[in-house]
Amino acid sequence: MATVETRHDVTGNVVPGVVVPTRRPRWRGLLRSRKLAAGLAIVGFFTVVAVLGPLLVDDPNRVSDDRLLAPSGTHPLGTTTTGQDVLRQLVVATRASMLVGFVVGLLATVVSVLVGVLGGYAGGHADESLSLVSNVFLVLPGLPLVVLITDYVQTRGALAIALIVSITAWAGSARVLRAQTLSLRSRDYVDAARVSGEPGWRIVTFEILPNLLPLIAAQFVFAVIGGILTEAALAFLGLGGAGSWGTMLYFAQNSQALSQGAWWWFVPPGLCIALVGAGLALINFSLDELINPRLRVPRRPRPTGPA
Repeated sequence: MATVETRHDVTGNVVPGVVVPTRRPRWRGLLRSRKLAAGLAIVGFFTVVAVLGPLLVDDPNRVSDDRLLAPSGTHPLGTTTTGQDVLRQLVVATRASMLVGFVVGLLATVVSVLVGVLGGYAGGHADESLSLVSNVFLVLPGLPLVVLITDYVQTRGALAIALIVSITAWAGSARVLRAQTLSLRSRDYVDAARVSGEPGWRIVTFEILPNLLPLIAAQFVFAVIGGILTEAALAFLGLGGAGSWGTMLYFAQNSQALSQGAWWWFVPPGLCIALVGAGLALINFSLDELINPRLRVPRRPRPTGPA
């Protein structure tokens, strides 16, 4: 789309207009993204299952005499070696896995914003101190440290696992946000707000953070993916107690489901992890295209018929 500017000469006569292209908001292109729509559909489906699913199924830990049965009308996803229904376990496990992922994403994003943005804007000793802390957590081996902490913690619920995973999930995002904040704080509009007497908190809130929102959203999505995968790894190693998809894989591996051909026990939780990761990755790709215009695929012009 384009607009025509009407101009006048020195005598007041109208001169031919100049066609000026209208700049479309970046968020409008994001809303039309098929990747974003597909990612939101996948994540939204699992979110609804996590919220409503456990309210609609019976006790997943109830045992029966139907042991290690293949999928059927009575048990759509089969049963375990103790007669537990796999579908019920999968629905209940969805809440724990999604809860861990979103809590990790929220905590990691909040800490990274506080450390990266505030440190980058403040500068001086505050920036050096916060940067040193983030560098220390950045070089620490994430998974071994989480395994060590989880081994010494007695409470292993979903929230406890999320807090432990969040300890090392924020450092990389804080480094990226600090670098962007250092670039934004030297912009002309930030200098103008500073000269006009605006307080620091207002400059950070209304001048810097709005320009970092796409990057913060992408970091949040990436942290959610990392939280779900890390919790699944901990549960598969026997260090999880949240009743998640990783816990299902742990019991399936201990019961030798693969060697017994009980694919219905370990394929559904692994497939759910892959689908959620794919949905979040699609959302992350859409946000990357918003941040970096070079990643956008140019839209083909619509063919026009004969005049």
